[in-house]
Amino acid sequence: MHNRADIELDKFELFLDEMVLKIHTCQEEKSVKSCSVCEHYLVCELRTDYVKAVYNSMSKGETGGFEF
Repeated sequence: MHNRADIELDKFELFLDEMVLKIHTCQEEKSVKSCSVCEHYLVCELRTDYVKAVYNSMSKGETGGFEF
């Protein structure tokens, strides 16, 4: 049985998984192995959303820093 906290944590992981798939699909479509070589690197909304998803996955939606 999952409690509410587990469900909240899972949503961050699920969103990150979704964003990883989107990033990989985009890279494949553009024939690049890294976002950093893409011409849209600095203005890419998908990449910005991906970075936010990574941060939220690590911080679980809490504000402030996180530890590695």
